[in-house]
Amino acid sequence: MSEVEFVNGLIFKTPRDNAPDFVKGSLSIRREELITFLTGKTDEWINIDLKVSKAGKPYAQVNDFKPQSRQDEAINRSQQSAPQDDSEDIPW
Repeated sequence: MSEVEFVNGLIFKTPRDNAPDFVKGSLSIRREELITFLTGKTDEWINIDLKVSKAGKPYAQVNDFKPQSRQDEAINRSQQSAPQDDSEDIPW
């Protein structure tokens, strides 16, 4: 598992107690801090997961999941489904 990377300058807040059901939360942006954070990134897209810690504190975390290429997936599937050589287990 990779290390958690928080989004500097972006604060996720859960809805206030009397908010209507369709309000799922709010975001606060500290402009300069977020610009600095984004400037340090090179990817075209930055995916962010909005989460709540076990202690109940909301936070924004960079989602660094990178899907495998189709070629890598095919290699992994073929390796997983390849028959095992059990000739070592056969007594002669």
